[in-house]
Amino acid sequence: MKANVRTKYGPPELLQLKEVEKPTPKENQILVRVHAASINAADYRTMRANPFPLRLMVGGLLRPKDPRFGSDLAGQVEAVGENTKQFRPGDEVFGCAKGALAEYALAREAYLAVKPSNRSFEEAAVVPVAGLTALQGLRDAGGIRPGQKVLIQGASGGVGTFAVQLAKAFGAEVTAVSSTRNQDMARSIGADHVIDYTKEDFTRNRQGYDLVFAVNGYHLLSAYKRALNPQGISVCAGVTLPQTFQALLLAPLMSKKGGQETSQHGDSEGHPGGSGLPGGTSRSRQDRPSDRSHLPAERGP
Repeated sequence: MKANVRTKYGPPELLQLKEVEKPTPKENQILVRVHAASINAADYRTMRANPFPLRLMVGGLLRPKDPRFGSDLAGQVEAVGENTKQFRPGDEVFGCAKGALAEYALAREAYLAVKPSNRSFEEAAVVPVAGLTALQGLRDAGGIRPGQKVLIQGASGGVGTFAVQLAKAFGAEVTAVSSTRNQDMARSIGADHVIDYTKEDFTRNRQGYDLVFAVNGYHLLSAYKRALNPQGISVCAGVTLPQTFQALLLAPLMSKKGGQETSQHGDSEGHPGGSGLPGGTSRSRQDRPSDRSHLPAERGP
């Protein structure tokens, strides 16, 4: 079969279309005949392995250990491994698989779902990582509820556009933060209010949001805390190194007062957390300060 592979970190031009051996599904695996695949921020970051410490997390200090590339796909089940229960050959599915940019890809059964019959393969292939990052960030990490004031930073990107629509579906009052050119688009997908980040800093508008969902946000965690109401929660998807260092080093000192909370959503490859797809949500709580697998909570004054 044909597959896009890479042997070095760097730009997309390093991808090569090669003949490789067609994989055979093992226990709890599904072999998918790929009809459509998509690219997202996680692919971009792992392709270039920038910043450098990302290499330590995804594997391969000098070059990728796994030459396969891509994760989001939609297609038909070609074959199933032992102990699979949900799917059979011929089923139309979408989800995540290592090496999605190929004619065939292996996926864990838990990482796939049935494709809706009223959606094309192309439409389904853009949903998995971006859509579930938004869903799990709002629902699982953020605990979104009807009537809440929710702000989405990065509202015009892949995750952000899903987040705006999902927040509205949950019954929230949604504020979208985007650039000037994307204001109308944000309104068209359901935003009640729109902030142009080139003209206004939402962390200083004293609105007191119940939930801030920052997608690839660039503010320090202390700034997100300032935008929340006394019991508010901020969730960061795609954190920067300064944010990570602040969470690990300073948040324990900041978490001794108030009721606000900050959590990091998504793993080192940009995958969302929770059941159904790889990855994990880091949501910290004040009563577990010694648990190093979670980011420390940030609590307000």
